[in-house]
Amino acid sequence: MTTSTLEVRSVALDDPLVQPLLTELAHEYATRYRDLLDAADLQAEMEAYPAHELAAPHGDLVLLLLDGVAVAGGAFQRRTEPELGDAALLRRADVRDAGGVPTVPTAELKRIWTSSAHRRQGLARRTLAELEARAAAAGYPRLYLTTGPRQPEAVGLYLASGYTPLFDPTQEPTGPLPFEKWL
Repeated sequence: MTTSTLEVRSVALDDPLVQPLLTELAHEYATRYRDLLDAADLQAEMEAYPAHELAAPHGDLVLLLLDGVAVAGGAFQRRTEPELGDAALLRRADVRDAGGVPTVPTAELKRIWTSSAHRRQGLARRTLAELEARAAAAGYPRLYLTTGPRQPEAVGLYLASGYTPLFDPTQEPTGPLPFEKWL
């Protein structure tokens, strides 16, 4: 009888262990958003976050490895750009300047992924908890993230994990869906 071991590891974006995450994410985006993203758009999305932004001291990229193979992962970086969301919901907390840029240290979660062969086993929730703990340890009191309107599984995960939608969840989504969570 073999016992599998789940390991959590910080890695650099160029680590070969990250490639399955990026490959499967690109396929997922291309499949779900094929009528919205052409090859150039997809390439730009996959290259949007430089490695140094997903590394210490302001970020981290985490993989969950099962017997040395990446089965889930995600990253965070410091958020320094305007945030998306419903204007009324964005006003409810004094955390953004007039341009929408966070005024409190905010980590933005990125590239949260679970291998299609390992879904429905709690790995996304485990990845999310790991990212939250690491962001808190890095000094971030607040998290921000967006997911796509064609990713209902992600929306369900974030709602179940205590994230507040910065959009009206009763309306049909048309663009990126922003969330926040205070740690």
